[in-house]
Amino acid sequence: VSYEKRALIRYLLPKFLRIRNYREFWALKDVDFELENGMTLGMIGANGAGKTTVLNILAGITAPTEGRFEVNGRISAIMSLGAGFHPELTGEENIYLNASILGLNMRQIKKRLKEIIEFSGLGNFINAPLRTYSSGMYMRLGFSIAVNVDFDILLLDEILSVGDIGLQRKCLEKLRYMRSLKKTIILVTQSLDLLSELCD
Repeated sequence: VSYEKRALIRYLLPKFLRIRNYREFWALKDVDFELENGMTLGMIGANGAGKTTVLNILAGITAPTEGRFEVNGRISAIMSLGAGFHPELTGEENIYLNASILGLNMRQIKKRLKEIIEFSGLGNFINAPLRTYSSGMYMRLGFSIAVNVDFDILLLDEILSVGDIGLQRKCLEKLRYMRSLKKTIILVTQSLDLLSELCD
C-alpha cells in the first residue's frame, strides 16, 4: 500500500465514518485561581497533572480550549531547558536571541549583558556553542537571562532541579531577592522544602 493510501485510510476514513480513534484528555478542568501582586504560588503534582499546561497558558504559548485567563504584567519564563535557544549559537549570541524573545531591545540587552554573564558563572564557555553545554550550563544561562529582564511575573517550570548545589543556592538567593522586590512568582517543583520556603 502506498504512503498516500495509508494516509487516506488512517486519517481520512475515520473522519468520514465518524470513528473516534483517540481518547479525549483534559490537562486542566475546573481550575480557578487568583494571585495578587508580589505573591509566590507553588504547584506540585504528578506528571500529567497539568502544571506545565498552566504555565504555558499564562505565558501565552498555549491557548485554552475553553475558559479564560487574565495576566496583568510583563512575564519572564523558564519553561524548559533550551527553550528559546539555538544550539549552534554561542552563549552570548543566545543571550541576545532569548532576551529579545522576552521583549528586550538591543540597547537593553547590551546594558544587562555583563550582569547576565556574571550571574551565569559560565566564564569562557559563554563563547562556546550551546550544543557543547551540559544541562546545568543551560540552566545557568536560562535563569540568568530570565531574572535579568524587566518582569512583573516569573514562571519557573521545575528548573531548580537541574544544576549543582552551588547554582541552586545562587538561584534561591536570587528568588528571595525577587520576592523582596514584590515580584510575582509561579513555581512548579517537586521539592516540598522549596515550596515551604518560598511560596505563599
